[in-house]
Amino acid sequence: MRIPKKTALIIGLLIVVGAVGLWLATKPAATKLAAPTAVPVRVVSVAQKDVPRFVSGIGSVLSLHSVVIRPQIDGILTKLLVKEGQLVNKGDLLATIDDRSIRASLDQAKAQLGESQAQLQVAQVNLKRYKLLSVDDGVSKQTYDQQQALVNQLKATLQGNQAAIDAAQVQLSYTQIRSPVTGRVGIRTVDEGNFLRMSDTQGLFSVTQIDPIAVEFSLPQQMLPVLQDLVGDPTRAQVKAYIGADTDGETGNLLGDGHLTLIDNQISANTGTIRAKAEFNNPKQKLWPGLLVTVKVQTALEKNALVVPPTVVQRGMDQHFVYRVNGDKVETVQVQMIDQGSGQDIIKGVKAGDVLVSDGQSRLKPGSQVQVLTEPPQVVQTGAQVQP
Repeated sequence: MRIPKKTALIIGLLIVVGAVGLWLATKPAATKLAAPTAVPVRVVSVAQKDVPRFVSGIGSVLSLHSVVIRPQIDGILTKLLVKEGQLVNKGDLLATIDDRSIRASLDQAKAQLGESQAQLQVAQVNLKRYKLLSVDDGVSKQTYDQQQALVNQLKATLQGNQAAIDAAQVQLSYTQIRSPVTGRVGIRTVDEGNFLRMSDTQGLFSVTQIDPIAVEFSLPQQMLPVLQDLVGDPTRAQVKAYIGADTDGETGNLLGDGHLTLIDNQISANTGTIRAKAEFNNPKQKLWPGLLVTVKVQTALEKNALVVPPTVVQRGMDQHFVYRVNGDKVETVQVQMIDQGSGQDIIKGVKAGDVLVSDGQSRLKPGSQVQVLTEPPQVVQTGAQVQP
């Protein structure tokens, strides 16, 4: 059946009106623009205090005195009176060498000295008698002169006998090996009963001084004027030694506090560095010869310095800046970086007590509204849990 044109037009309009109504019914509601919200940040206050400034380098611990104990005469090692690792004092008896042959030589020299003394005594008595007789021409002048020469000869023989005794006593002293320094005994290389020779280069063992001890380190040649001032300062520059620390000294264990003692007399042309040495008291023996350590030398003391944590200062295109809280908003302040490291920065451009943003700067711009957080930051733990 054919539908009239007017009826078809009405049906089409009804379909269009229905589609529009359906679209309006299913259209999502328009979202309203959210009002600007405050940026959560954490803040710190600028502290003012005296801050020491340091320069760091890598150094090696070395003993002030380390001696290899060697025999000074040939002989059999009869006794070892110390143990490996034992602490000894200067002059302590360490070992003995067979001394029987030297004692026999000493006794022989003493006997010869006694014989010469007796001969000299007789010769001097005769000289006095000849002198009295020569006055009355009882003896010839030649006889008197010969007796005088005999007395002089016996005196020289007496001196030679005494020198032989002294030499034997020196040799005898070498049979008792004593420690030349206070220190710790190392690992021994011989046992009792071994025949020792003066030509042995290895020695019996070593004695190394542990307390006090030194650390030798190198610094860039640009530090030479500073080091010269520090060495000449009567207050003696403070030096700290760490193990397991980086060159900033922010980690690791402190092994000891010492003072700068000297700088080398020349700069290394190959490395452009200058060597220096510091001395440490080491009663707990934490510093050990040959140990590599990180050294921090105090070069200055910054009076009334403005100090902030390293996270506060931001790096701009050509300067440093910080975000300072002013009411509920922030403003940028250009600052000058004076010193960095050791967990704090020294800056200029702000005042003591100013409140600066220490966390959350990535979402800030000048004039941003902030919300200061007081609770500590949450630690997010990652990793899958294993089901039982």
